[in-house]
Amino acid sequence: MTEQHLTQEPAQTGPSDQASEQASHRTPWHAVADWLRFHERRTVFGLPGDDLGLLEALEDADTRLVLCRDQRNAVFMTTGYALASGGFGVCVVGKGPALTNTLTGLLEARTGGVPLVLIAGGTGADRRGSGAFQELDQLALVQPLVSWAHRVDDPARLPAALDKAAALAAAGVPGPVYLEIPDHLLEQAVPHDRPWAAVPVRLPSAAPADDAGYAVLAAARRPVLLVGGGMRGRNEDRVLERLAERTGAAVFATASGRGAFDEHHPAFAGLAGLYTPQAARELWQSADAVVALGSRLEETATYPLGFAPAGVPVVQVNTDPAGLSHEFAGPRLVGDAPSTAAGWLAQLEQAGAAPDDGRQAAIAAVRERVREAAGARLAAAAAAGRLTVAQVLAELDEAVGPDRILVQENGLQDMWSYFHPYWVCGPTAGSIVPSEQTSLGFGASAAGGAALAAPGRTVVALVGDGAFAMVANDLRTLAREGAPVLYVVLRNGGYGWLQRQLDERGTPSRFRFTHDAERLHVPDLDGVHHLPVEPGAPVAELREALRQAVAVHGKGGIAVLEVAVELGDVSDEIVELSHESAPAISY
Repeated sequence: MTEQHLTQEPAQTGPSDQASEQASHRTPWHAVADWLRFHERRTVFGLPGDDLGLLEALEDADTRLVLCRDQRNAVFMTTGYALASGGFGVCVVGKGPALTNTLTGLLEARTGGVPLVLIAGGTGADRRGSGAFQELDQLALVQPLVSWAHRVDDPARLPAALDKAAALAAAGVPGPVYLEIPDHLLEQAVPHDRPWAAVPVRLPSAAPADDAGYAVLAAARRPVLLVGGGMRGRNEDRVLERLAERTGAAVFATASGRGAFDEHHPAFAGLAGLYTPQAARELWQSADAVVALGSRLEETATYPLGFAPAGVPVVQVNTDPAGLSHEFAGPRLVGDAPSTAAGWLAQLEQAGAAPDDGRQAAIAAVRERVREAAGARLAAAAAAGRLTVAQVLAELDEAVGPDRILVQENGLQDMWSYFHPYWVCGPTAGSIVPSEQTSLGFGASAAGGAALAAPGRTVVALVGDGAFAMVANDLRTLAREGAPVLYVVLRNGGYGWLQRQLDERGTPSRFRFTHDAERLHVPDLDGVHHLPVEPGAPVAELREALRQAVAVHGKGGIAVLEVAVELGDVSDEIVELSHESAPAISY
């Protein structure tokens, strides 16, 4: 099971009414517009091709078309919108280089399991092979990155293709699909003599009552419950918390799984793998079973210091057989993780199973040590008069409400927010993170889509200055569309991760990835407010800037809170990576 949604809304989308009254649509783009209306996709992102047919088709509709300046940002925004809305996102672009600009976004959506339909233009059948303008074999490019790629050459086939695109994006294993509408169709009528099809209902498929996974869990005395991205938005009736309480399991989440489990709960001990707090590693080392729900067990989630030792059985539950890892011993179950968890809980309650009091005490002691370590670091920074990222997160936690959505990148300094308890994701909070690909600029752009999908919620993007530069060209877009985002930009002068790797070689270099004197460039736009906090500023100044930023966001504006940070301000766990064999992290 892959990435799911922030909301509790079902993934199925229903029709706004049962069918179009007409037997045909004037053009393919009019068919697309009617399909969007049926599925209630009222916000679409993109940068259409030269024919501008979609604009004409949507002119009198209530569908918002967010015209982006960069196709990659458009796909990132669509991804953020899909994750925050609970439905599939739609992005529309032109052909040739417009399509190639979307490939990084498709890679993120594919790896993150985000339901998304990308509709692109294409060279007409009458011109293929002739060296036509922007001619490109687009299907070959996108096929490795989507679950389905299809080109419609007959207008009569477009309605069925649109129906299939919605079904595969939203009802299958969540992920992107691609549909191409070539130029030779643009002025042709589209026959359509039946209603649009609603997204198929996805029925839960739980593991059987006597499955091998339950046997491992029931016999365990020191289990760890690992919550993956497939559980986001699907923890109905707080079944995960109740399962942890019944089994006495220590609970960890993958980065993409944040938001599924209440991180204030006494069983929660932090993120898994690379992001496990040092004081919480003993819970992994003493585990006698791991139960992974909705996780593909990627490399960062199973980094050895934050995962169970070899030989400990790892139970995996995933709706997608391709999402099951074969790197670990233990039962692998193809089924619906929430339903399976609920079934296990019912069996344990019927059996009268009770948690081990000693294990619960150990979890409590670990949580206390983790909090003490964080408190000591904050106190030391305050005593030294230095403004740190940990302090920024503490002040941010106080300034924004519990229903906030934190959208993250994966740079050197913003990784602080991956470590519990510097940032805590409560039961009403949301979290959007990059996939295992960690594409630079994803979070900065996705935050805009999330803001449009979740009006009334505080959307905070915690990003580095390198990532912020990727979205700066579309700040005008977000301001025009009224997408309020509170950007907290940690300025270390550029690409801090790469500079740290260069510095740790220990030999002088004429190359630089950061520049200490560089200030953030924020376009002077109506609705965009720049609030810089310079090096050496007292915490009181940060607090006041945050107050202003929250006020700007509350009025529908975009606040860019720029905080200068030191390159060496990284967590102990990240410092440790310099001396261990660990997965490479981008920028």
